[in-house]
Amino acid sequence: MNIQINEDLKQAMKEKDAFKLSVLRMLKSALQLEQIAKKHDLSDEEVLAVIKKQVKVRKDSVEEYKKYGKDDSVKDLEKEIDILVAYLPAELSEVQIQEIIANVFNEIKPKSIKDMGLVMKSINNALSGKNADMSLVSKLVKDKLNNL
Repeated sequence: MNIQINEDLKQAMKEKDAFKLSVLRMLKSALQLEQIAKKHDLSDEEVLAVIKKQVKVRKDSVEEYKKYGKDDSVKDLEKEIDILVAYLPAELSEVQIQEIIANVFNEIKPKSIKDMGLVMKSINNALSGKNADMSLVSKLVKDKLNNL
């Protein structure tokens, strides 16, 4: 994964694509910070986790900028998200997420909303290596727990 990012960084330099270059440099910086924190070379799963985190930060920023009517910043952030999402595996659909949630519910048999932490922990384990919108997952789990 790191190799692909480095190759894309070089390609952006050659094409003089300043925007993509700056996004990839920010990503590379985030990866280096994580590598320093973990004190070892990052595995592909760890790289994906960093990319997911970067996408999440940008999505949160988009929401804030929309509130304040900063459309230029919103467009730039959406372009950044598009560039970063290209490195992530395809996101699971809502139906696929619901199937995983149903499997976890059958396995754990939660009794109330108090079991949310246990359910989310199991779902995180089931989703490892896959790309899912965790805010959607959390919302679906809450809905299902509230309807028990």
